[in-house]
Amino acid sequence: MLKDMPPIGFGLWKIAPEDCEATVLEAIRAGYRHFDSAADYGNEVEVGRGIAAAIAQGLATREELWITSKLWNTFHAPEHVALACQKSLDDLGLDYLDLFMIHFPIALEYVPIEERYPPEWLHDPAAAEPVMKPARVPLHETWGAMEKLVDGGQVRRIGVCNYNTALIHDLMRYCRIAPAELQVESHPYLVQPGLMRLARDYGIHVTAFSPLGSLSYVEIGMAGSGDTVLTEPVVVAAANAHAKTPAQIVLRWGIQRGNAVIPKSTNPGRMRENLAVTGFSLSDAEMAAIDALDQGRRFNDPGVFCEGAFGTFHPIYD
Repeated sequence: MLKDMPPIGFGLWKIAPEDCEATVLEAIRAGYRHFDSAADYGNEVEVGRGIAAAIAQGLATREELWITSKLWNTFHAPEHVALACQKSLDDLGLDYLDLFMIHFPIALEYVPIEERYPPEWLHDPAAAEPVMKPARVPLHETWGAMEKLVDGGQVRRIGVCNYNTALIHDLMRYCRIAPAELQVESHPYLVQPGLMRLARDYGIHVTAFSPLGSLSYVEIGMAGSGDTVLTEPVVVAAANAHAKTPAQIVLRWGIQRGNAVIPKSTNPGRMRENLAVTGFSLSDAEMAAIDALDQGRRFNDPGVFCEGAFGTFHPIYD
């Protein structure tokens, strides 16, 4: 029987490689058993070292850990999917992944691993005018190759990230193995009730990335310092009522919606604080008040950052 995903995971995006091994080890020591990785994060070797160190120290067994990784855009062609998965397995030092996901519904031209890894967004960053190069690979072909990874035992489950409702409907019409997981940006400024309901109706579990909203984006210029949900009066009021921090309230809201959440912190105290959100419940009124903060505010939007950073307008949300 397959194990269940722990509802509170540890996000590995933007953790510097030189800090990653120690951070993962400390996170496992703090009690995390769910780690959200990706080839594009550029730190899977170090994540693997942290996992190996924790196992060697007896802090956890491999079977107690849930490890997710993601297929990057340049590996969408069926002949490259297994190659990319094996690269992540090798870097992480693992025999299998608990979950492997399509990172974006965006296919880009293949970049050989030995040429540049992770390949990132630009096809040739050294070109006089570097550009993104879309690849003519339909998503159903990529999914078929993902299914073969389950057949072969390299991964236990497969899923999708950053899919909208139309893409989910489409996927459910052709899949042989249904997606176990949908990972999308979700926080009180981006509630997405319709998408969440559709996922539930199809039996697809949801993981919310950036569950605290803008915190991960301020330092890279994709959000302003005033874009924080943590100072909203309804969040502060709930924090005072439950003797919790605003961050704990927002994470609890995400879990109470039925989602997994994957916050990130390299601070040992904050790690433990983010994990301590299961011993209390928000009232229906508190949940509704936080729901009402919804602005449709998306911080991670390829329709914005691909044009700003890579000179290519490539929206995936209407």
